[in-house]
Amino acid sequence: MTVHTEPGTFALSPEEKAFFHTNGYIGPLTVYTPEEMDQLWRQVHRETLDRSHAAYPDTGAGTGAPNIHNYDRHLDIDLLAQHVVNQRIVDRVASILGPDLLCWRTEFFPKYPGDEGTDWHQADTFANASGKPQLLWPGESETEFGAGTLTVWTAFTDSTRENGCLQIIPGTQHQMNYDETKNMDFDEQRINSESKNGIPRGFFGYDYRQLQKDPDWTPDEDSAVALTMTKGQCVIFWSTLMHASLPNTSTGKDYRMGFATRYVPTKVRVYPDTDRIDEYGGSIPLDKWAAVLAHGQDTYGHNKITTETLRGTPIRPAIAS
Repeated sequence: MTVHTEPGTFALSPEEKAFFHTNGYIGPLTVYTPEEMDQLWRQVHRETLDRSHAAYPDTGAGTGAPNIHNYDRHLDIDLLAQHVVNQRIVDRVASILGPDLLCWRTEFFPKYPGDEGTDWHQADTFANASGKPQLLWPGESETEFGAGTLTVWTAFTDSTRENGCLQIIPGTQHQMNYDETKNMDFDEQRINSESKNGIPRGFFGYDYRQLQKDPDWTPDEDSAVALTMTKGQCVIFWSTLMHASLPNTSTGKDYRMGFATRYVPTKVRVYPDTDRIDEYGGSIPLDKWAAVLAHGQDTYGHNKITTETLRGTPIRPAIAS
């Protein structure tokens, strides 16, 4: 399925940009109709079962941990490759980061009935689980506060309070409450077994509180906003914005599926001096990894870039109708 869009028509308005810079997020924004998303997700769901061209081998990561072997499936699934360069997304991201953009990672975020919520967290260098910085902005070291990444979280299914929607705390992107140079201990037994302030919350086998700069600090949950979304909508936010998700307390088969695409300007170094990721009970090599030039051009040459999927399909923006 190709979504036809007119070029350059989805940039954020001055009012939207002002809201974003104050609050650290914008959305929900519509990328697909519910019918388009149903069609896209049915096909993508089937194609995820075929790992013959996937970028990473199956890691054997523990049950309930993020399936890091399914990172970056846009590198081998054509519809996801189209998604990461969809103009309804990248025009808006370019309004914030500038015209030259890389998509450096994508991730599925499922939440099934009975799954705990995700704990409050921020990410800047993304050294939080792997122990090594995965992003470095110009002039930034792993001990300095940079800008993180822009995350575009798209609802592949309806996202409700009952099935575990995202939560954010507006305006918190300006100060990191966590030290990513600290270590978190992975323990699969933590999954679906902890509660924070009376809400079942965890971090995929880690305790994110181990990274707190002030061990006595707690997030201001009274200021939290629940981001309910209809399938086909997205929210754009800084990874340094305090964010979390609610537990899935629904009954039956009401699961929530989110798909996160992460963008940085081409001047940012991705996976500097790193050849693999070790986190969440798994390990993946980066020899097949490459960033996608999602908008503009790359004049820096910091990063490995691909213009086609691992199946050999060209990656190009949606066709204007």
